Amino acid sequence: MLKKILLGLLAVMVIIQFFRPEKNDSNDQQNHVSTKYEVPAEVATILKGACDDCHTNKTEYPWYANVQPAAWWLAGHVEDGKRHLNFSDFTTRRIAVQNHKFEEVVEMVEEKEMPLPSYTWLGLHPEAKLTDQQRQTLVNWAKAQMDTLKANYPADSLVMRRPSNPQPGK
Repeated sequence: MLKKILLGLLAVMVIIQFFRPEKNDSNDQQNHVSTKYEVPAEVATILKGACDDCHTNKTEYPWYANVQPAAWWLAGHVEDGKRHLNFSDFTTRRIAVQNHKFEEVVEMVEEKEMPLPSYTWLGLHPEAKLTDQQRQTLVNWAKAQMDTLKANYPADSLVMRRPSNPQPGK
C-alpha cells in the first residue's frame, strides 16, 4: 500500500513539472521609478538586491524556480509583490499614489516587514538581508522623494482619496 502511495506521489510530482507559471521577465523599464526620481547608486544597489525580484517587471529566478510546486509559490509571491508596489510601472500611477507608495516603503522598511523573512530563509538571497544602515538609506531616499513631491505639487494632490460611496436614499 505504501509503495502505491509513493509511486502515485512520484507520478504527480513528475506530471506537475509540465505546468509552469509565466515568468516575470518583461524587463519593461519605460515607467520605472528612476525615470522620474533620483535613485542614487547606493539605493539602486539595495533595491536590486532586496526589492527588485518581487517589485519590478524583472525577476532573477533561483534554481528552485524550475521545480514545481516551488515555482508556483514564487510566482504567487512575485504577483502579490507587484500588486502592492511595482517600481517598473511606478510613474504611471497618480501622484498621490506615488507619494503613498513612498510612505509605504518607509513604513515597511522601518518596521522590518520588507524584505519578507521568507525571502532570506536558510541563507537564501543574502544581499536582501539589510543592515540597519541600508534600511536607513532606503528610508531617507523615500522620504527625500516625498519631500520633492511636497515641494512640487499642491498638498491636496498628494493625499489619497477614498472613493465616495453615496449612502442609499441621499
